[in-house]
This record gives sequence, structure tokens and C-alpha cells, in this order.
Amino acid sequence: MTGVPDSLRSWVTSWPEYGPLDITPAELLPSALAKDVPSWAEAAATPADVTDWEQRQDDALISFELDDRGWPLHPRGRTGRTGRNLGRWGENAAADPIVIAGTGQDRKILLITRADVLQEAIPGGMVDAGETAPAALVRELREETGVDLRGHEPVILGRDLVDDWRESDHSWVASTSALYLLPGVVTAKGDDDALDATWYPAESMSALDTAITTAGRALYPAHRPLIARALTHLDK
Repeated sequence: MTGVPDSLRSWVTSWPEYGPLDITPAELLPSALAKDVPSWAEAAATPADVTDWEQRQDDALISFELDDRGWPLHPRGRTGRTGRNLGRWGENAAADPIVIAGTGQDRKILLITRADVLQEAIPGGMVDAGETAPAALVRELREETGVDLRGHEPVILGRDLVDDWRESDHSWVASTSALYLLPGVVTAKGDDDALDATWYPAESMSALDTAITTAGRALYPAHRPLIARALTHLDK
């Protein structure tokens, strides 16, 4: 969270001088939304235009409060950013399938190269309206890598806030991460939002970091703790 001292992070701490940076892209400004709403975004120009906050709070993976205006507040506190650069105001639910093949020194993890930040990441994405997290896990994996794991029962590792670069005080990402175990690697090919799909050594985080660096790439920072948790789970 950019430019916010830890002592001023909490919403209950007074900070009259707080001036967050508006990160709303041109296509989500009120004037643009009045003419055309992107397929991935809701039409509400501000949180005041959202009519179902009670339902969104009930459905949220991570509970959140509304301020005196009825605007949603990031569960972790101030971010240094305002506006919206995500599909929805408040929580944006995501699904992150962590696919690992093999065991021990032969263990590998399937990662994609994200088109937006050109970094190696879990092949996940946003949960569609009316879709369940388990269905989104399977769909995102199939769309981005061609790997179809319908019928496989994953281990749900957690439901967490994600340090997404698009988050703001009033719009953020919370993800359901799940572990899929395969006996060996399967054919995968980058598609949709993925420029590439690659199996990397995953005996440890150190081995993964080395392999990604050797390939001239970098690991998407928000997914590091999710992958580390999955490897820790397997090492128990």
C-alpha cells in the first residue's frame, strides 16, 4: 500500500490531510461509463450508485465496513489510492488454482506469463457474476492454460486479500486459492490473458525463484505468499 505509514493505515485513526491518488482509468470515469460500460466492469460510476451493499457484505470472502457515505472501506485500511481500476466497487472475488505435478525433487508448478504485467503468476482470475469459486478455478485454468481439471478435487488453502496493483481504498481483490495435485506434468499452452504457460521446478521457493530468474522473468509479487503456502502444505 503506497505512501501510507503503518501508524495511519487504520480507518479509525484520524488523518485530515489524507489525499489518496485517484487511479481510475479513462474507461471507468463517470463520463466514459455513461457512454459505454466495459464488459468486465459494472456500470456504477461511484459506490453511491451501488444498490446491493448489504448483499455484497454478506457474500464477501473478507468482511468489510462502509463509511459514513455508504462507500466500502478496504479491510486492511488506507491504501494511498482512491477510485476504481477493477470491475467492481468493494470486493472483487478471484480464484487462483495452484497446480503442482510430481513430488520431491521432481515437483513442478504450472505458471502463466500475465499479459498485463509480464510476470509469472498463478493461472487465475476473477469470479464471474453468479459463478461459484470452484467453477471459476476450473474455468480460469482451462481458459489460460488449456488444462481441464473438471472432476479433480482440490484442497482449498485459503481465502485471502490479495496485494493487487489495481486495488484502492474502495475496490480490492480477495481470492480463493486451491491446490490441485497431478502425478506428472500435462500439456499446457498460454491463452486468453496468458502469453505463455510454463512448468517450473517447485521443490522449494528458492528453486522456483532460481528457475524464473534464469528464464529472465519475475514472479508476480501478490502470488508469492499463495505459492509459498501451497509448498509448505505439501512439505508437512
